[in-house]
Amino acid sequence: MILTSFHGLPKRYLDAGDPYHCECAQTSRLIAAELGWTGDRVRLAFQSRFVREEWLKPYIQEVITELPSQGIKKIAIISPGFISDCVETLEEVAIGLKESFLEAGGEKFTYVPCLNSSEESIDLLQELVLKELRGWIPE
Repeated sequence: MILTSFHGLPKRYLDAGDPYHCECAQTSRLIAAELGWTGDRVRLAFQSRFVREEWLKPYIQEVITELPSQGIKKIAIISPGFISDCVETLEEVAIGLKESFLEAGGEKFTYVPCLNSSEESIDLLQELVLKELRGWIPE
């Protein structure tokens, strides 16, 4: 299973019409489609919940500890909403969630690094920036 982990937001943003939740769900669906996977082999969850109000669900901490009891013992986590790894993705996801998953009975946990500063990701950023700036700056 691949678990797509996105940064959470208070649920009130969704209730007010913010499309972020829908865009995250669409990204997860598109990843599954690109892989040719059906069913629940790619699932969505939200990380980094804090303050005392409801945030976007499902909460990744709850998902990660429930998966082993559902027979899912091997997972890979990706964070498509992050372009580079940071303390949040590394400490919270790659380290903290791994510990939680294994303690709950999981057997194999893989964190797939973000694009970071690879040559390909820098080329992609350049292409996207230049595409958006066309017409603004002389070529």
